[in-house]
Amino acid sequence: MTAEHNGDQLAQIGVVGMAVMGSNLARNFASKGHTVAIYNRSPEKTRAVVEEFGHEGNFIPSESIEDFVASLERPRKAVIMVQAGAATDAVIKQLVEAMDDGDIIIDGGNSLFTDTIRREREVAAAGRHFVGAGISGGEEGALRGPSIMPGGPVESWETLGPLLEDISAKVDGTPCVTHIGPDGAGHFVKMVHNGIEYADMQVIGEAYHLLRYAAGLEPAEIADIFTEWNKGDLDSYLIEITAEVLRQVDARTGKPFIDVIVDAAGQKGTGRWTVKEALDLGVPTTAIGEAVFARALSSALAQREAAQEVGLPAGETTTLEAEGVDKQSFVEDVRRALYASKLVAYAQGFDEINAGSQEHNWDIKPGDLARIWRGGCIIRAKFLDRITEAYEKDPELPSLLLDPYFKGELDKGLVDSWRRVVVTATQLGLPVPVFASSLSYYDSLRAQRLPAALIQGQRDFFGAHTYKRVDMEGTFHTTWSGEREELSY
Repeated sequence: MTAEHNGDQLAQIGVVGMAVMGSNLARNFASKGHTVAIYNRSPEKTRAVVEEFGHEGNFIPSESIEDFVASLERPRKAVIMVQAGAATDAVIKQLVEAMDDGDIIIDGGNSLFTDTIRREREVAAAGRHFVGAGISGGEEGALRGPSIMPGGPVESWETLGPLLEDISAKVDGTPCVTHIGPDGAGHFVKMVHNGIEYADMQVIGEAYHLLRYAAGLEPAEIADIFTEWNKGDLDSYLIEITAEVLRQVDARTGKPFIDVIVDAAGQKGTGRWTVKEALDLGVPTTAIGEAVFARALSSALAQREAAQEVGLPAGETTTLEAEGVDKQSFVEDVRRALYASKLVAYAQGFDEINAGSQEHNWDIKPGDLARIWRGGCIIRAKFLDRITEAYEKDPELPSLLLDPYFKGELDKGLVDSWRRVVVTATQLGLPVPVFASSLSYYDSLRAQRLPAALIQGQRDFFGAHTYKRVDMEGTFHTTWSGEREELSY
């Protein structure tokens, strides 16, 4: 089974890796009329794709990298959809050796952006082009139309752009793909996209938890509430699927499906990467950080069990009625608090992207990201239209929360509801780490004075780290162990 078996026919694009994401991406290309070369290290998977989906389009299967490359038209374009890390490096090495100058290698996996920077440099030195492309939308998105975030050389985008536009999701006729920037820009943006996704999922989980254990509602009732919320400002893919999950009944036990799932959330690393990079850039992504920590804490089952055994308060000992809270009003407050907390998560994510763009000279356009995230991706949401408009009006917007529209939304009662929800949750002993930290972030952003002044005083006292004054220019140090004279530098 080689390229030669298909005569003179050549493929416009190739895909390496025939697991679900890779095979679905290949099927997407084929369904748009492109001839697609496919290859997998295990030939059985390649044959299975052709046997099961060959009727969907024109595939050229190969059993070796050499035949795979030979089946591609020039400049050759090959998308790698294998496990991030060593497996990706191995395939890149094989392709570089088999390809010619000007050919393009595209990594469509969730690679760390610093790896992408290294790979782009190494591949360029060999005369080939390398593109790190973030692809969001999961298995269904890969097949039906994902949101795509390619980096790499502009010349590669000029060649790849039409192909990627063909397979991407479309919103109002606009493809959900654009050239993000050079080298690792695409994978950096995808990393932060996933970080926002972590925070978005966690605040939705916190909203569910409050409705279940504070308001005392059953999963099916909460599903109806989320379905209703999905008709308004919270309209999004994650809200939509949340209602579906909560409405599901377990076939074995007849219990709500949510009640038979172990409450320990997994993670694959992109959320952690987002937080680590935010720390390096000095950007406070508190919502994303708390979401990552919440997953880690949920998986600390031994600690949680030990805490319950020794009788640490589990909360849920009082009720809304005992706290004098009306249930219907509380449900509406949770909706508003959820919306406000989501805004903070997105605002912090865009802050990190802007900082990363400046650090690496990528010139990323935040408005372009909001536009391509409107469809195909996991965090697609109605209010991304508003975010697109915000950055179109002011590309240098210092914070999404300062856009007139979103500032107006927060001023129309969202903040009051937010505060009531955090207070009630605290009184009931229910954890809401992202709701609470996002509110504190919002308050810190708006505060005229922060306790950082005291921290600077303490740092100067024990370490002579100096401080600045509000009433004059310069840097100062007080001789705390001597005459407490103020010295200027």
